[in-house]
Amino acid sequence: MPCAAPVCVKNSVPHRAVRRAGLAARFAFSNRLCAAVFRAAHVFAFLFPLAVLGASSLPRTLLLDVAVAPDALVAVGERGGVYRSTDGGASWAKSQSGVHATLTAVAFADDGRTGWAVGHDAVILATTDAGRSWRVAYRGESPDESFLDVCVLDQTTIIAVGAYGLYLESKDGGATWNSRRILDDDYHLNRITLADDGTLYLAGEHGTLLSSHDRGATWDGIHTPYDGSFYGTLPLPDGSLLAYGLRGRIYRSEDQGEDWIAVANDQRVLIACALRLRSGAIVLAGQSRAFFISHDDGRSFAAWAAPLTTGVSELVEAADGTLLAFGETGVTRLPAPPAQP
Repeated sequence: MPCAAPVCVKNSVPHRAVRRAGLAARFAFSNRLCAAVFRAAHVFAFLFPLAVLGASSLPRTLLLDVAVAPDALVAVGERGGVYRSTDGGASWAKSQSGVHATLTAVAFADDGRTGWAVGHDAVILATTDAGRSWRVAYRGESPDESFLDVCVLDQTTIIAVGAYGLYLESKDGGATWNSRRILDDDYHLNRITLADDGTLYLAGEHGTLLSSHDRGATWDGIHTPYDGSFYGTLPLPDGSLLAYGLRGRIYRSEDQGEDWIAVANDQRVLIACALRLRSGAIVLAGQSRAFFISHDDGRSFAAWAAPLTTGVSELVEAADGTLLAFGETGVTRLPAPPAQP
């Protein structure tokens, strides 16, 4: 199906079987740490046994995403794992998801009770009680169809994206789902982000960045100076936009992606997630030991020696200023990042 709006074609796509083999190799590292190396961990998810979790324990299993609801944190990961915390991440309880597929992303509507989780085997789960219980809302037929992210615009409008250009949307609270092709090529769509002004951004393979100003009805291609994979974007309050991905690549735009400036970074590591702190500082993380911090709205970054040696897929700032890092070893609480020098 042709694109709803013009999109730049970067490179031809290798044969699907070859790409699948390459994808499996990346999955062995785990995804959002590669929204393919982290969030689509087809291999890694089965290499490590699922930890036994008590009500007061920290999950020590691969976790790929977390959602901040008004009264709880809800994290998802390998083997259908869903974990809830109602005390800011001090303790966690496991919820029954009813599936064994690795869950890669989770998001909630503004009511804090209605949410969706997505993952491998093209599964979408729904909850109406803030993640305490879940039901299957959609399940695809092809094992190639893996969701990598989900965005909840409101209680009725949901967009799920994933591998090979997978794009599914519902406008009736998950009662029905519509599949669309928004790219001419089957590039992986790694992360979808909703900015404060309502703009949606999609980041993906082969330098793919897209934006939508009409809640996903149409998508416009954003020209980028990089032909590798982007794993996410971070819209900033002043209207600037950060894009990050493989090989330590960080780009900053001050005009909605019309022009880009490469942000200096000599560490060629995978960057999987970004978080703007309440102080205004920005933290990037991903591959093992890869943490970066900016105090100038992303114009420059310095390495941060955080006390964690494993990969990170997502970050959350706690009420006391510490960070909760979700990734290869479950949940780890990190000290507050250094203040501006």
